[in-house]
Amino acid sequence: MDPSFFTMGMWSIGAGAIGAAALALILANTDVFLAKPQKATLEYLEDIDLKTLEKEPMTFKAKALWENDGAVIMAVRRPGCFLCREEAADLSSLKPKLDELGIPLYAVVKEQVKTEVKDFQPYFKGEIFLDEKKKFYGPERRKMMFMGFVRLGVWYNFFRARSGGFSGNLEGEGFILGGVFVVGPGKQGILLEHREKEFGDKVNLVSVLEAARKIKPQTSASEKK
Repeated sequence: MDPSFFTMGMWSIGAGAIGAAALALILANTDVFLAKPQKATLEYLEDIDLKTLEKEPMTFKAKALWENDGAVIMAVRRPGCFLCREEAADLSSLKPKLDELGIPLYAVVKEQVKTEVKDFQPYFKGEIFLDEKKKFYGPERRKMMFMGFVRLGVWYNFFRARSGGFSGNLEGEGFILGGVFVVGPGKQGILLEHREKEFGDKVNLVSVLEAARKIKPQTSASEKK
């Protein structure tokens, strides 16, 4: 056999492998393979069971969070994640304006691992509740696995959060993507629904405030008279 044919064959295989890897990298940085989020309905959110984080937890329906005044709610992907801590701090920066509007700020987590929720609280200036059934991460849960680590947007988010002085750990489940909701009181509905598309995909704070300003406080029966 002519050695040149063998050499050409090896070069062809190598070039093909490099091309395939390059194509995979390009596709991984598009939204082609990202799971499309299914929008939640108000009825779906209202029926979610949440628990308080006390030693003797109380269970209640999520609609209690926004029933009277509306609410801004963060579904935290993982409390120990430095990207989640960054977003929590960003949302907390809105709290003075939300307080002026009379709108509470809440978060839900999907699990309690060691002191992760307690360690998250300095970054988040609202009450935190447990969503054991992970309903706030649905109706159809979306995961980002190791593809996230080849996405340029994710690496940019890593750099941004690290540069901002945020740090974290690897405790707990962190592949199920989170989000942020702005919900009006009564039947006003969901005014904003941000679904994280990749690690560190933060909600737009201007959009949160715009949605919050659309909230119409419930008028009690006595006030109507």
